[in-house]
Amino acid sequence: MDFSQMDSPDMEQFLSQGQQMAMVNEMLAKLTSTCWDKCITGTPGSKLSSGEATCLSNCAKRYIEMSMLIMERFKSMQ
Repeated sequence: MDFSQMDSPDMEQFLSQGQQMAMVNEMLAKLTSTCWDKCITGTPGSKLSSGEATCLSNCAKRYIEMSMLIMERFKSMQ
C-alpha cells in the first residue's frame, strides 16, 4: 500500500481500523489470561476437563458482556 497517495479521510479510516484491531487483540489477550488463570488450576493435559471447558466458556461470555456494557456506557458519556 502506498501511503503517500492516501487522502486524509482514507488515512484516518486506515488508522482507525488499525486501532480497533489493536484493541480487539488486547481484549482477547486479557480475556485469555484472565479466564485461563481462573479456570485452569493445574497443568492441562491433552484435553480440557468438562469443568474447565465450561468455566472457560462462562468466563469468556461474562468478560465479553462486561466489555460491551462498559463500551456502551463510555459511548453514552460522550
